[in-house]
Amino acid sequence: QSFKLLGFLDVKSVPCARESVLYGSLGSLVVGLGHFLATSRVRRSCDFAVGGFICTMLGYWFYCRYNLAQHRIRQRMLKEGMRNKILFEGSSLDPERKQTSSERSDS
Repeated sequence: QSFKLLGFLDVKSVPCARESVLYGSLGSLVVGLGHFLATSRVRRSCDFAVGGFICTMLGYWFYCRYNLAQHRIRQRMLKEGMRNKILFEGSSLDPERKQTSSERSDS
């Protein structure tokens, strides 16, 4: 069963959504409670808590999505490298294969 935040963000299936909401709520608690302890103004502390939630959630969202994109790029490069290794292994195009003296004279 999926959990939809605000009716459209499926927290269970969207990458980084769950962690962003959790870190956002923690940031909200820290900022709101910190502002309340510093000023003792309840309404203003709630405003700061909402702002802390939004800033923390968006900050972690972009950080997580950037790392996810980097991971996918590295994974695609590794997959292509493995495919090329299998494809060229043992052929004259193999970079790890040492050329013998007869192959050097042919080329």
